[in-house]
Amino acid sequence: MAITLQDIAWHRTIGNLIEALDAPNFWIALVRQLEHYLPFDSWVILLFSAGRPLVFAESPTEDGGPDPLFQDYLQGLYLLDPFYIASREHPRSGLFRLDDVAPEYFEQTDYFQRYFRLNVVADEVQLNCNLDSERTLCLSLGSRQRFTLEQMGILSLIQSWVMALMRQRLAFEQERSTPPAPPWQQQFEATSQRSDTALTARELEVGRLMLSGCSGKEIARKLDISVETVKVHRKHMYAKLGIKSQSELFAIFLQAQQQT
Repeated sequence: MAITLQDIAWHRTIGNLIEALDAPNFWIALVRQLEHYLPFDSWVILLFSAGRPLVFAESPTEDGGPDPLFQDYLQGLYLLDPFYIASREHPRSGLFRLDDVAPEYFEQTDYFQRYFRLNVVADEVQLNCNLDSERTLCLSLGSRQRFTLEQMGILSLIQSWVMALMRQRLAFEQERSTPPAPPWQQQFEATSQRSDTALTARELEVGRLMLSGCSGKEIARKLDISVETVKVHRKHMYAKLGIKSQSELFAIFLQAQQQT
């Protein structure tokens, strides 16, 4: 069987990445190799768990400083992230596109309008390595353009060696404890200052799912309740918080995260 120049280049790429597994710049080296296969505008490697996401590396901003929008994400907006929610509800390894995990009304949410389309812009894919029942190692790629079917096909083709390298790299990461999840439920209520009666756990969960873009039917399915019960929880929550719209609910949620 004849060996092509592309075969030689591929073997050299894998060899160089294996050699760099214990190097501080491994994640950048991996991302640079991925840029040979498809274009993307932003990237981040993080660990999803029960607490706040743990970031191992991320694409730099133009001025080299921290991205304020991404800091908002780490503070608490990740709780509305379709990829985070999917990793917690159905942890599994593989290649996932935003369309695979986004709820029905995601693009209509304040989270999408005020964070996602400004930070990620148009499309996002993730290569997920499910480590155990609690942890998922993720490589996220964001793009200003929709990823094409051909680009998704290439990612599907190379995902096995990319994910294998991601798993191996984890052994060389400095052991860090996962930041605790913010007490958003308590802050959510305290921020309002309008609720004489505390929100129930179910009302809080309905509110979070609403903000993430889930329809009444999706919330009912996730929580194993009826659509009518979802409406009742929403009505009670709005009354307790003294609000009338989902945008007001998001404003309270966002303010609560900024105070944690």
